[in-house]
Amino acid sequence: MAASNKRLMKTSEVPAFVDAIIKAGCDICAIGHHGYVLGDVDLTPAEREVVMPKIKKIEETYGDRDFLKLEIVAYLRSIGRYLDINSSAHWSENTRTHH
Repeated sequence: MAASNKRLMKTSEVPAFVDAIIKAGCDICAIGHHGYVLGDVDLTPAEREVVMPKIKKIEETYGDRDFLKLEIVAYLRSIGRYLDINSSAHWSENTRTHH
């Protein structure tokens, strides 16, 4: 298998990555303690047309992040962007302002 030249995201870039995703207009939240989702599924086709190129650019900028999944989840939980499994609360009820 050929070596990949794809950039790997650094742990220190997790907050900037999350902020960039949010600023692009795509919700991101942790699900439980082991995963997270980018909430672009609820966008209209017109909104998706605007957001998706921004998301692709962010993904190119930050690179592969799969190995940082738990760090991303922990950060999302720390800023209140999470939904616990079997909870009836919507994640936005947990959000806190951060900058």
